[in-house]
Parts: sequence; structure tokens; C-alpha cells
Amino acid sequence: MKLLISGSHGLVGKALIKSLAAKGHEIFRLVRHAPGSDAEIEWSPDRYSIALARLEGFDAVVHLAGESIATGRWNEDKKRKIRESRVRGTKLLSDALGNLRKPPKTLISASAIGYYGNRGDELLKENSSRGDDFLADVCAEWENATAHAKEMGIRVVNTRFGIILDREGGALAKMLPPFRMGVGGKVGSGEQWMSWIALDDVVGAIEQVLANENVKGPVNFVAPNPVRNAEFTKTLGKVLSRPTIFPIPAFGVRLMFGEMADALLLSSQRVEPERLKDAGYEFKFAQLYGAFRHVLS
Repeated sequence: MKLLISGSHGLVGKALIKSLAAKGHEIFRLVRHAPGSDAEIEWSPDRYSIALARLEGFDAVVHLAGESIATGRWNEDKKRKIRESRVRGTKLLSDALGNLRKPPKTLISASAIGYYGNRGDELLKENSSRGDDFLADVCAEWENATAHAKEMGIRVVNTRFGIILDREGGALAKMLPPFRMGVGGKVGSGEQWMSWIALDDVVGAIEQVLANENVKGPVNFVAPNPVRNAEFTKTLGKVLSRPTIFPIPAFGVRLMFGEMADALLLSSQRVEPERLKDAGYEFKFAQLYGAFRHVLS
């Protein structure tokens, strides 16, 4: 296929492009600078501009761009960037694709399980209601920004990513230094659910969704076996052969990270990948121990 990908330098984007290119697909990148090659197409969500003529003729678009939610403290400026980078960029791309003479058949647009908010022990599926906090609002607006593409007949898939496990980036990369030093432990009560997925399964599931025209709408990108935070940290320590006896109390996490602590570290989301399973996706890493062994080997 001829594919266009945004967020190509991010954790998922880099791994996805490597895999797709190895399979012989033709890859183009959306970039925020002057193109350095014919395989780059310039866009600027801030100026709401995109090289429209160069978007003709793609088979599918995978949209992964967005401001990191896990770096920097969540002041009002940071929250504005988180929201606008997702909503404004997605709307720009969706509107542009919907107005093409030859639009792509498929738009895969990133989202996150933050859509569900903090839900305790409730089992969450794609048809579960949305939450009512900042991240839930952002995710809902993010997904709604693809509306024009849907209206114009493009198949839209909203990939609600869980905690993506990879040693080179994301949440796990930030956790590794203290755990390797033997000073890791559960966060808060440790009772909160963590819905995780290995990076290899993120790439594999995206590739399957690209090929399966019956999949549309929100899709939970999580492994089928979520765990509580206490089990997550204990398993990580076991794989690293390190103790996990230094818990971080909730007030300490809030002191360090502010509002981000409640949204990312203390929030509980027990999410089921119902639509991936219905589509026949077979997870390479369905159990957390095996996933950690793989990504940390």
C-alpha cells in the first residue's frame, strides 16, 4: 500500500514505519518542516495548513502526532498544547482528506484509553461511556475531530492506546531507572488497574486493522490481561531481579507531578480489547511477564 504517516518520529511511528517498510509498503511522512525528500509532505497544524495536492492517491493514512502528555508539569499552557496538538491537527487532516478527489480508503487516528476516565474495577469496552476529566474530554474531542473524514466515506479507526511497553520510550522507559536501582515500588494504593500493551502488538494490530476493512470506530489497543499497579510493579521487579519495596504514597506522587499524577499514575482503567479479539488479532504478548521479558531482553 501507499501509506502516509504522521508522528513518524514517535515511539509507535518509528516502529510502525520500520515494520511496514520491511513488508514492501511505500511510506510517506507528514513533517512540520520543509520536506527533505519526496517522501516527506509538509503540514502545520498551528497555521492550519497542509500541502493538499500531495495528499491525493494514498491507500491509507495513519495519524499518530500529538504533544506528549508525560513530560512537563500540567499547567494551563501545557494542557492547551496537549488538547490543540491532537484536536486541531486531527481536524486539519480529516478535513483535508475528506475534500480530496481521490481520498484514502482508511484513516487510522490515535486516541487513548484516557477516554474512559478513572473507573475503578469496572470492565471497560469500546461501547463504554466516556469519563469526565481533562484527558477524557481531550480524547472525546480528538476522536470527534475525524468527523468530516467519516462523513465523506473514509473508514476511520480510533486507536485507543493503553500503556505501551518499550524500553526505549513511553512510561516504561521512565520507570526503569529507579527500578533498576532497586528503589521501585507500587504507586499509591497499588489497587488501580493498568491496561498495557507491548509495542510489538501495537504495530501488529495496526497492520491487521489496515488490512481488515470491517474494523471501524474506536478500538482498544490493550493486551487482554490488565493488572493492578501492585502486580505490574512486582512483575517488573521480578524480571529485573530487583526488590520493589519502596512504595510511593499518593500524596507524594501528587506533590511531584500535580494534576498529571491523578490522570496517569493513580487513575484506574481495566480495559478489554474486545474489537481486536473479534477481528481475530492474536496477541504476541498476552501476559505481562512475557511482555517484560521480551521488551527488556
